[in-house]
Amino acid sequence: MHLRELLDRGAASHVALRQPGAADLTYERVRANVDALAWHLAARGIAPGDRVAASLGNGALVVLAFFGIASARAGAAPLNPAYTRDEYAFYLEDIGPKAILVAPGEAPLARAAADDLDIEVIEVALDAAGGLAVDGLPLSLDAARAQPNDGDVALFLHTSGTTSRPKGVPLTHHNLCVSADNIVRWYAIGPSDVSLCVMPLFHVHGLVFSTLATLLAGGTEIVPERFSASAFWPMVRDAGATIVSAVPTIYRTLLVRADEDAAPLPGAHGLRFLRSSSAALPALEMRRLEERFGVPVIEAYSMTEASHQMCANPLEGERRPGSVGVGAHVDVGVMDEAGNLRGVGETGEVVVRGENVTLGYHNNPQANSASFTGGWFRTGDVGMLDDRGYLTLVGRLKELINRAGEKISPVEVDEALLSHPGVREAVAFAVPDEKYGEAVAAAVVVSAGTTAEDVRAHVAGRLASFKVPSVIHVVDAIPKTATGKVQRRIVAAAFAPTQGVAEPGR
Repeated sequence: MHLRELLDRGAASHVALRQPGAADLTYERVRANVDALAWHLAARGIAPGDRVAASLGNGALVVLAFFGIASARAGAAPLNPAYTRDEYAFYLEDIGPKAILVAPGEAPLARAAADDLDIEVIEVALDAAGGLAVDGLPLSLDAARAQPNDGDVALFLHTSGTTSRPKGVPLTHHNLCVSADNIVRWYAIGPSDVSLCVMPLFHVHGLVFSTLATLLAGGTEIVPERFSASAFWPMVRDAGATIVSAVPTIYRTLLVRADEDAAPLPGAHGLRFLRSSSAALPALEMRRLEERFGVPVIEAYSMTEASHQMCANPLEGERRPGSVGVGAHVDVGVMDEAGNLRGVGETGEVVVRGENVTLGYHNNPQANSASFTGGWFRTGDVGMLDDRGYLTLVGRLKELINRAGEKISPVEVDEALLSHPGVREAVAFAVPDEKYGEAVAAAVVVSAGTTAEDVRAHVAGRLASFKVPSVIHVVDAIPKTATGKVQRRIVAAAFAPTQGVAEPGR
């Protein structure tokens, strides 16, 4: 299957895309817009195998742009509109696009970087009736149906660069359609579902789960321009949302603001479940979410290289707090350094295989050699499988804290920190130590009246002494990526190694 076929599942008159404040787009209109844009791009010289970047905010336009580019047999490369000019330059040089799509009068830094690299800038817009315009001229909606191949690269993204510079990840139509189908089957998504997209659409999470899976199922996707905590529950009610997938940071915000925002009580909304992915969801927060909002919270495990989802807790069955669940129509194993699969209860590097997994990184043979072993993709995560196939993640290979030979999971320390009722956010990381090689440190966001000493004493009652952070930084906010993911190396770099307990201004 290719992505243009994916759009055929929805009934012609059923609403496919709904953007607050704009015209609803039916499946019939979406298909016509996609075919028109694909034809236009081909007429402008975009050839099969080319890449086309896009710097567009969230909304229906970026969804149409993605499908239109991919249906023209080019690889769509959506970029974060918040990038600096230097960041645009880096990504555009690595992508090598023939053109970049921007909204009229917007994205000045993207335009400037594209001009420097002699990349064509194309303006795209949606008119009030839901028709596409390119460079100010409306497209004819009677273009011939686009016919991409399932082996064409449809999406070109970059890894978040947890342990190195971002690597280019090409994903084919087949990769993406397999992943979307896995998700639809796992969560029993259907035409009556309404998915509220709160994730950025330049990221695989929002694109594959919220968009591709919903449209493959013939459902409706709500695509606001941005996530707003105060607007979240009114939008859930007004749109009749049944599904939300987000990162823990968003759910944490909704929990903290639940009373302030008059969040509905259990049973007073239409949500079927909440899904958490792209970052670890602490077990305590999962329980709090389920208690407050009265719906199952499904933690899943995903990566760009796997076209998003790899593991998930079941919707019907045991949802295990602290575990990312079982292989969700994807093979999952644990491997040692030599490439041997390990047994139940043994710790090693998590590996996956399936038709959703990329065939390899872009122009990076060294990364490909290190990342693929015997048909398995090495995730770089450390984990353990139990006798029922549930996977528990310990941390990233390069993020484990090595204190005098003792390997400490930063995830375990995170959990202990977050179990303090006054801790709202927490992340543990390694810092250099003259005596032990590395020591444990942490950054926390706390409620009024909670001190770092309080937190440290609390953790000392729950973890062995060598796992207790030697320094705790109380901060107003923890650095995150644009998708709400915490990268420990970035947090560690933000704080100079010190000894003792750190309070603001000290």
